[in-house]
Amino acid sequence: MSAEFDQLVAEFESFQSKLKNVDDRFENLAGMQSELAALEVSASSPDRAVTVVAGPGGSIQDIRFTEAAMQLGSQRLSSVVMTTVREAVADAARTQAAIVQEYAGDDAPVVDQVLETQAQVTGVPVEELREKVNKGTRPPAPVGDEEESVVFRDDPPRPAAPRAESAADSYLKSVWDEEER
Repeated sequence: MSAEFDQLVAEFESFQSKLKNVDDRFENLAGMQSELAALEVSASSPDRAVTVVAGPGGSIQDIRFTEAAMQLGSQRLSSVVMTTVREAVADAARTQAAIVQEYAGDDAPVVDQVLETQAQVTGVPVEELREKVNKGTRPPAPVGDEEESVVFRDDPPRPAAPRAESAADSYLKSVWDEEER
């Protein structure tokens, strides 16, 4: 009887330990949500003529052009903007994954999954993408120092609201559901 009792006590203690671990994770959930809401990553074109700032979920928060960007011509400027937007969105996804990974622990390899997906899509090796996660991102190009900049930004910046299902989400879900029928 004593061996059975000791085994039950050990199992109960193990269960309590797991519950404490879950409680600790949920306690940190507010911190993770706060960090994700404040997420802001910038990417600049190699010549620093275009800077894009991306936020949570890859949302574009800001696009800045220097006067040099305005001299590129429409097709070249379009190409530079799209390349820089892709870079900012990818950086935001990697940073967002790193934040989630920090709070979730090693149980969920979120960063590895994001890096592997980006490597498949872009052809950039995982190791190179991992270096970007470890280094962080480049600072935004200076604004207003030597050249006048043209800035496009949603004014005023909106505070991040709790993630609710948007009309676009609802629409996409309904399209997805219709396709499955």
